[in-house]
Amino acid sequence: MQFQLNEEQRQIQALAEQFSRNEIQPRAAAADRAAAFPMEVQEQAVALGLVNTTLPESLGGQGLGSLELVLITEALCRGCLGIGTALCINALASEPILIAGNDAQKEEYLGRIAQGALASFALTEPAAGSDVAGIRTRAERVAGGYRLSGGKIWISNATLAEFFVVFAKTDPDLGYKGMTAFIVPADSPGLTVGEPLSKLGQKAAPTAEVFFDQVFVPDSLRLGEEGSGFTLAMKVFDRSRPMVAAFGVGLIQRCMDEALAYASQRESMGKTLMGHQAIAHRLADMRVRLEAARLLAYQAAWRLDNGQTNTIEASMAKLYAADAAMWAATETVQIFGGMGYSTEYPAEKLFRDAKVLQIYEGTSEIQRNIIARELSI
Repeated sequence: MQFQLNEEQRQIQALAEQFSRNEIQPRAAAADRAAAFPMEVQEQAVALGLVNTTLPESLGGQGLGSLELVLITEALCRGCLGIGTALCINALASEPILIAGNDAQKEEYLGRIAQGALASFALTEPAAGSDVAGIRTRAERVAGGYRLSGGKIWISNATLAEFFVVFAKTDPDLGYKGMTAFIVPADSPGLTVGEPLSKLGQKAAPTAEVFFDQVFVPDSLRLGEEGSGFTLAMKVFDRSRPMVAAFGVGLIQRCMDEALAYASQRESMGKTLMGHQAIAHRLADMRVRLEAARLLAYQAAWRLDNGQTNTIEASMAKLYAADAAMWAATETVQIFGGMGYSTEYPAEKLFRDAKVLQIYEGTSEIQRNIIARELSI
């Protein structure tokens, strides 16, 4: 079993780390205060080839694998989880088209993403978060296509998206078997994007509600067959959860950076905080959880790249990285003490950014359900 990256992967990782250190981290605090995504960072990341990396070369991408995506994501989110999320989440919108799109859909919409367009994955609804099968957005068959009615919430990059991948019920009586996915351009008549939602953390990553008022979608923009939407969404999550686990790995690494630096210079009772066993043990535990989360994310990505099923591995990686990130952020605030509660230091932002990792892309409870279901008895 090999645990070493190849030369190309090391170069990709080094480039992403340098970009994160030089371009993302210096903007993190201001972007968080303004609750605004710095679009110049998106443009720079596109120019350097740090986003949309899994798109095939024939469509303007780099044809890289899930492991390379995880390496890049970890590095970008180390600089700022909000900015890093907004940069990387395009992969979530591209995956359904990669999996189920026809040649024309791939050429048009993945080609636009490769050129720098942002897109959104629109599944979650006010009454259907963890219960994916419970969505109520309706797609009614009409001449030449469908009419979409309903609404989505907590849609990442919705205010910046050029198009949406929308999941709707084509036959509500069939439950999850009646769900279908569509590509919906943002300028479609009847589609409205709400104002950015006010959030606890990851404020630089815009999220909003999206409303559909009899939005016409032609047959040519349906993804796959009618009724295939739920299966498609589950396939997407197997591919996206290693990336989301890397969100958590990047945040844990940043917690490690900040907590270790502070504990090495802050003095108390005649010695540095690192000289106190209680603090040193916290940092030792943080390092252990960092490496465990990282290895789980890498394993889930590696299995995907090698054509192996990764459902349970992806859920384990997402679950562990999210819970470990929340723990690490809490411990970082504690190590900083009173200063950890101050907005002058990054600890409180790390704490706020971490929490939603346990909620989106399948809550920690849902991940445990998936793992339990996949266990061999």
